[in-house]
Parts: sequence; C-alpha cells; structure tokens
Amino acid sequence: MLRGSALALQKTLFLMPKNLLVVGGGIEAIPGLERAKQMGLHLVVSDRDPEAPGFAVADDRLLASTYDIQATVAAARRYHREVRRFDGVMCIASDIPRTVAAVAADLGLPGISEESARLSGDKLDMKLKFRRDGVPVPWFSLVESAARLREIVMSRGFPLVIKPVDSRGARGVLRLTEAVDLNWAYEFSASQSPSGRVMVEEFLEGPQISTESIVLEGVAYTPGLADRNYEFLDRFAPHIIENGGDLPTESSAEEQQAMRGLIQQAAASMGVCNGVVKGDVVFHEGKPFIIELATRLSGGYFCTHEIPLSTGVDFVGCAIRLALGEQVRADELVPRFERYISQRYLFPNPGRVVGIVGAERASELPGVVFCQVRLKVGDIVGPVNSHPSRAGLVMATGESRREAMERTRAAIESIEIATVSIAATDPVGARQ
Repeated sequence: MLRGSALALQKTLFLMPKNLLVVGGGIEAIPGLERAKQMGLHLVVSDRDPEAPGFAVADDRLLASTYDIQATVAAARRYHREVRRFDGVMCIASDIPRTVAAVAADLGLPGISEESARLSGDKLDMKLKFRRDGVPVPWFSLVESAARLREIVMSRGFPLVIKPVDSRGARGVLRLTEAVDLNWAYEFSASQSPSGRVMVEEFLEGPQISTESIVLEGVAYTPGLADRNYEFLDRFAPHIIENGGDLPTESSAEEQQAMRGLIQQAAASMGVCNGVVKGDVVFHEGKPFIIELATRLSGGYFCTHEIPLSTGVDFVGCAIRLALGEQVRADELVPRFERYISQRYLFPNPGRVVGIVGAERASELPGVVFCQVRLKVGDIVGPVNSHPSRAGLVMATGESRREAMERTRAAIESIEIATVSIAATDPVGARQ
C-alpha cells in the first residue's frame, strides 16, 4: 500500500501529459507541432538554431543540430534523465530519420529500427535492397567519376537522372540530356552529397505520385496519393524542381491499388513494421516503380494540410500517437471523403527583394486555405536549383480538380515579388 508522498507522486505522474520530442523546428514543422499541443502533450523541440520557428510552439527546447546524431542523442539523454522522461520521439517535415531512430534506440522509445532509417537515408543501399527483394525500381548504378558517367551515357543514352546518394530536398538532382555538361553535372551532384557519392538512374516517363502511409503491424495504409506537378522541367533544367501537386490523384482505382501494393512491398523490404513511410512513385508503361521511400512525415504541408483537407484523415495526429506507442486503428486511416485541393509554389526572379505585394489579398481569394511567402524585403533570391529555393506556396480547394487548380494559380499570380538584379551569378551547367 502506497502512503503519503509516494501516493501523491503516483497521482502526479498519472496526470502529467505525455512528453514528446520532435527533432527539427523548421517552419514546415509548425502545423504538426501545433497538432501535438492540441492533443495535450508536453512538447520538446530540438534544433541547432536558437531562433528556430518551432521553438515558439514548444514547452521546452534542446539545442543540437538535427543532422548531428550523437549531439542530439546526448542532449535527449540528458533531458530524459535529468528533467523529464520522454514518451516518444519523431520528426516533422525534416529528412532526419536516422537521428530520430538513434534517439528512440538510446532511450527505449517506440520507433523504426536504425537500419530501416539508415536505408531510407542512403538511396543506393535502399535501391540495392529493393532490387534484392524484387521491389520494382528504375535501373540505377553507382557513379564513381565523370568518366564513368560518360560511359553509362554512351551505353544507355538519355535521359538519365544523376543524384547524390545521401542528400535531400532535390539538392544535386539533375536530369541529364544532350544539353548538359556531364563533367559539371557529376561535380555538382557530388558536391551536394555529404559522403561525396553519386548515383545515376533511368528517367522513367510517366506520371509521378507522392504517397504518404502509416504502417501498422506490417500493413501499410495509404490515404495520401497526390499527383506531382513537374511543369517547369524545361524552365529550371537541368535541375528537377517540383511545383506542387494535386489531390485526389487522377490515377485509376486499379493503378491506386497497384501503388498501395508497391508501398506495402517497399516498406516490408525496409523492415518497417510500425511507422510512417513517404513514397515517390512513377507510373511507367502501366506499372508503378519506387523512386524513393522515406521513413518520415513529408514536407511541403502534404501530411499536415493536404491529406486532412482532401480525405478527412488526421494523418499527423495518428503519426504522433504511433510515435508515443499508442494504438492507431486501421479505420482511422481510411478516407472519410474525397475533396479537391491543389498546391503551387512561388518562384520569383533572382536578385534582391525590393517589394512584396498581394499576399494578403491572395489569402482572401475564394478557396484559398493556405498562403505563405517565405521572403522579406532585402532577402536575396538565388537560382532555383533545389526545393529549398522555393519562396512560398499557395493551396486552394475547389468543387472540381480544375477549379482547385485555377484558384491556386490565380492566387499565385496575384502575389508580386519584385527583385533587382545583383552581380552574383550561378552556372547552370548547360551548354549554350
């Protein structure tokens, strides 16, 4: 029988909200952090930037680089032992599953294995594992030098895609055609890889689809299927820059089922039994292929806005509960409705920003549900060569796919970001 202070302590611990660590406090994490607070959780955010936007939502903070696994584990361990025990750890809109998995392993928290996280961060090893397990992927190869790249081009022809083995946000990802200097392409892609490793793969023609799934006891549930928009392949060539996407997908019911089966197969190959998987899929000649599979929540507000607005599924809420070791039912991941939503990004001209007008007006246009400009006067706009180069975005809903797209486009066009040219230039890597 408990007495006095022991009983009071047990009662206090019972009433205390669960403690969640979110690694990464970037701007796109904020909606997920706010969802955690709505769920009554005590929220700790870790980031190396003392001014990280996510800290404004957190109850407490840890200062450690999200990419420094040892530093984050050490900071989390100290807090866990000396301040308050964590009940779960996750990331939101940050490509750092290895850091999250390491914290979970060190503190004995729910999460995917460190090997699953490692595979998702190494595109070459991921695809080698997929190929061994019979998961359909585009043809690929490691590229050790520019000379080797030229040999591959001579053998396989164009187009191809070259990319860093271990980078993120489309950094160093290039579509290779006859117009691209292969020496420059290899050096540029390698410069964006922390390990200096580069791979090349076949560029498969066909629609690309973003997927977002939660795996429960080995079964993948995929409420989120968005058609990716690559209308600017020529404008930003040779860089491959996505310009938003549209839900629900235009894929047929049979194609959707095939993609869901592919995600199931890929998640099993990576050893994910309970967790989040974010997929990039291309449908080529009637068959889906996995481009990449990440073991984390997506960026671009796909999981925090687009999926719930389009399907009614509280995807982030389910992911948070899973990270805490709580039960998530399969029926919670089944779409309750199907509504149209479109997203597009802002791409101002390079230079120094001298004026921004129209953002407030755009946010008030019919159907607009989200409008964000990430620049301010005085900022420098560089060349668009990766997804972090995108300067903002708009989302809009509509009674039809076309209406949602038209509303988003109208809002984008109503925002004017004026820039003046500066002396600095950036090589594009293409022959003139």
